[in-house]
Amino acid sequence: MEYHLTLAPDITIKSSSVRRHLARCLATNVRNALRRRESRTKVIVHWDHLTVRLPDDLDASHQSRLEQCLADTPGIHRLALVRNIDLVDFHAIATHITTLWAERIAGRRFRVSVQRSGQHDFSSTDLERHLGAALLAASPTARVELSAPDIDVRLRIQDRRLSLEERRRDGLGGYPIGTQGQAMVLMSGGFDSPVAAWKMLRRGVKCQFLLFRLGGGAQHQAVHEVTHTLWERYGASHRVGFTSVPFEKVVDAIHRVVPEGLMGVVLKRMMARSAALIAQRARIPALVTGDAIAQVSSQTLTNLASIDAASHLPILRPLLTDDKQDIIDLARRIGTAPLSAAMPEYCGVISHNPHVKAKRADIEAAEARLPPGLIDDAVAGAHRHPVDTASPDGSAAPDGSAAPDGSAAPDGSAAPDGSAAPDGSAAPDGSAAPVRVVRLDIARTLADARVIDIRQPEAADAAPLAIDGLRVERLPFYDVATRPERFADDYLWLLYCDQGLMSRMQADALRQRGVRRVAVLELG
Repeated sequence: MEYHLTLAPDITIKSSSVRRHLARCLATNVRNALRRRESRTKVIVHWDHLTVRLPDDLDASHQSRLEQCLADTPGIHRLALVRNIDLVDFHAIATHITTLWAERIAGRRFRVSVQRSGQHDFSSTDLERHLGAALLAASPTARVELSAPDIDVRLRIQDRRLSLEERRRDGLGGYPIGTQGQAMVLMSGGFDSPVAAWKMLRRGVKCQFLLFRLGGGAQHQAVHEVTHTLWERYGASHRVGFTSVPFEKVVDAIHRVVPEGLMGVVLKRMMARSAALIAQRARIPALVTGDAIAQVSSQTLTNLASIDAASHLPILRPLLTDDKQDIIDLARRIGTAPLSAAMPEYCGVISHNPHVKAKRADIEAAEARLPPGLIDDAVAGAHRHPVDTASPDGSAAPDGSAAPDGSAAPDGSAAPDGSAAPDGSAAPDGSAAPVRVVRLDIARTLADARVIDIRQPEAADAAPLAIDGLRVERLPFYDVATRPERFADDYLWLLYCDQGLMSRMQADALRQRGVRRVAVLELG
């Protein structure tokens, strides 16, 4: 079977030499993407289109997947499944055309478009008129419309060979990936960053991916999953990397010394500064984020300018003027919405009164109080792996639960004592087991349970945590992991925060520092 791929208008308007170069790059991308799924693929470059030949013995589902792969490859304007026959005479051509199109054009406006190359004793217009009359005779409810038809019946004649379009669908358009350089995309896993990455891919930019880890292995795995989904569908013609940067200590330091109203902007500046260092080492000239004007307090024009100033590389924002609903709609269209919708919001900092027009001098003064070498330590701990390989933290389920299917134990806890494994240490395969969650009704039955409220002091003062039958202590989350010695094995330590995300992260950090019996308390 054969497909004709029409080049995107962005390609066809270029000069001859640039057009040939872009077409060759597109052919390579199509070949790479298809051969990951079907090795018996052949791609041929023509002046105004590509020809893709696939085996005739493909089953319908496999053919559909390959066709979807073509539709999702940047640089293709339209793809059409074609049937090739020998050119005989007008009557034979009309027979083929009416068989294929008579039912489809019933009650619709149509035209016939003939593209012809070679020497023939007829003109394209002659054949178009003949076929149009034949289609009208076969489908009386149809009518001809040359300027704005519902259906364009297209065929191509090259010398004595006739190609009839049996089925057609739109492509993604844009430029072939890799022809417009590289960029480092800062991924959070929500709706915004995957859509921003998709927009860059569609414009021919090869995207590398970067995560600032705020929620431990569970966050790493969840963001890697949505990134892999995006890459698999739209960018699999190129091998790219997924880099994870441990940023938990940076967040802790910000909470300790940065005024609450500035924490969001300072965190984004630290991310921009770190991302620029990582991108520069990889010779990547630009960063990409999912920022949109005024979506959150750190994304006002004033604060975005302050964030830009922290990076020596340009920060590109393809969603800058998009509405949130438009971003969500596009996420649904490109297939990342289900994963993004299920993604917990791993907020590094939460300010109750954030500054929407933070003064640069105040920001720099706050940053001056941060420990020296904080960024260097985080960047030194960065880990990169190919986006198409399993996450190093893949042993943890995305929701932090223990069972392979993500479910909890029948009683709502993971183990009788709330520890990560029977001995409180590791999973049977030697990997770190995910942090367990203990429901409040189960916690009340455990005589040795102690609750640690790790919320910020302001939040704990505003809504004090009091639980009948359980002792509650306060320890801000930024002090938890630095004091593992206070968590004796005599007790089961249940960490609590409003969303359960920070407590999960701190429980994981404590286990890495040797605390055996620690879990997360769930009040619901």
